[in-house]
Amino acid sequence: MKLGYKKIVVKVGSNVITQANGLPDEKRIQHLVNQLAEIKKQGIEVILVSSGAVASGRSLIKVSEKQDAVTTRQLLAAIGQVKLINTYSNFFNAHAIQCAQVLVTKEDFRDRAHYLNMKNCMEILLQNEVIPVVNENDVVSVTELMFTDNDELAGLIASMLNADALIILSNVNGIYNGDPKASGSEVIQEISGSVSNLANFISTGKSQFGRGGMITKSTMANKVAKLGINVHIANGTTDDVLLNLLNQQIVHTRFVPEKSKSGKKKWIAHSENSATGIVKLNEGAKAVLTSGKATSLLPVGIVKIESDFLKGDIIKIVDEENNLIGLGIAEYGSDKARERIGQKKQKALVHYDYFYSAI
Repeated sequence: MKLGYKKIVVKVGSNVITQANGLPDEKRIQHLVNQLAEIKKQGIEVILVSSGAVASGRSLIKVSEKQDAVTTRQLLAAIGQVKLINTYSNFFNAHAIQCAQVLVTKEDFRDRAHYLNMKNCMEILLQNEVIPVVNENDVVSVTELMFTDNDELAGLIASMLNADALIILSNVNGIYNGDPKASGSEVIQEISGSVSNLANFISTGKSQFGRGGMITKSTMANKVAKLGINVHIANGTTDDVLLNLLNQQIVHTRFVPEKSKSGKKKWIAHSENSATGIVKLNEGAKAVLTSGKATSLLPVGIVKIESDFLKGDIIKIVDEENNLIGLGIAEYGSDKARERIGQKKQKALVHYDYFYSAI
């Protein structure tokens, strides 16, 4: 039986479309494009998040070993992004499909206006039957501006566009209940709720060419599933993986989604890095806020304002041990919040509609 998705985000990792020698695997890219074209012809909207610019750059230029890692990455990405998008464009053209290059940085997601501009751009591309090919802009994204990896970027895109599913293609069949190389280890085919116990199973090693490992994948997948989006992790080096996945004919890992959240909550969920203020709550307020019921953050449960913020800012909400409880949009500034600490019958600092629970 087919999965009835209408809009999917497909993330392909460096380790799927890069050969062992570090150069692009154009046959694998072509096979991926053929599958995406077939899916699009079935009436499903497709957004592709693709790594591989650095590998493409490596196939075009020899870099001096004296260059430092950051400038080398910028050089390879700047040259390689042209080749990568041309490779995709040529393969999509064979199916009479147009694709568009969309390069983004973390900064584009911090500001609500930027975020909505990007969302509008993606939506107009989809309305005109164009497949967006999204990648991090490695030319300007260095150190603190970088995404953890393209899994994080793909999660943001899936949330922003309210996709039915995010499909992450890696070089393994999914998340295993032990070391994938050990005999007896099996793929965990369905994950729901918290993934905290998964860290015991997952190898902490990074992929050969990518920045992220399975722990970052599972953490991000869990966050996206909490927002109401199906997440699948499957082996992108397997032939027809996307078609077989959509027909439920392949072993892989699926993160079961919770109830869908509003567009504003989806933005808030991914805004931890742009939060300004920090508000500390007592245990009672923490229990109420994370109960799953529609509850706003009231001053009576606040024990301390850790850092300043203005009305409309995104704030971090933490417990007395500084563990993150959630994120929200402040209804008023930190000055008023300090005056109202511990008081009953005061206006909510964060309204339920603008609160995302991280627990």
